Amino acid sequence: MSEPDEARRFYARLMAAQARSADPRIEEVFAAVPRETFLGPGPWTVFAGEGRFETPSADPSYIYQNVLVVLDADKGINNGEPLLHAMWLGKVAPKPGEAVTHIGAGTGYYTALLSKLVGPSGSVTAFEIEADLAARAKANLAAYDNVEIVQADAVANPLPPSDIIYVNAGVVAPPAAWLGALKPGGRMIFPWRPSETVGLAVLITRLEN
Repeated sequence: MSEPDEARRFYARLMAAQARSADPRIEEVFAAVPRETFLGPGPWTVFAGEGRFETPSADPSYIYQNVLVVLDADKGINNGEPLLHAMWLGKVAPKPGEAVTHIGAGTGYYTALLSKLVGPSGSVTAFEIEADLAARAKANLAAYDNVEIVQADAVANPLPPSDIIYVNAGVVAPPAAWLGALKPGGRMIFPWRPSETVGLAVLITRLEN
């Protein structure tokens, strides 16, 4: 086993353990998807505390920990915190065959994890409003046959009927149209920041009807 593979497997075990998910597939998908593929060439810039730091080299082992990795410094866009996503994935519990809408796909790393969790019988429609990030996501996810990248504003465009709506964009409240896109039994998870110092994740489940 090469060192990056070993680092990724250990990272996957840590993310799954700290997320406390009963689904063993959470660890499996974190171990299966190379994070560096979605970040561009290293060295990478990571956030820690109030500062930014460049990894000492392009060794992928440096990004197999719970760090935010910069995607677009000028716009303040990062790859997202793996532990938070491990927890979210455990809560929304994607099942094989389900239809997922991913809002705020970035360069596609967490889209790839969703893709593997719903499997070839499921689908992921991933919205990304930034044209350059959407293009990178499309290239990064070219081998994922169950993924469609949509370069558009998910607020201004209709969402497909969804078992899961997985939101990586900050919203004050989800638009009514997003709630309407949920199938009976569908789940939506999104970040909500009621104040500068309080950040929450909200999970909504549509009751069967």
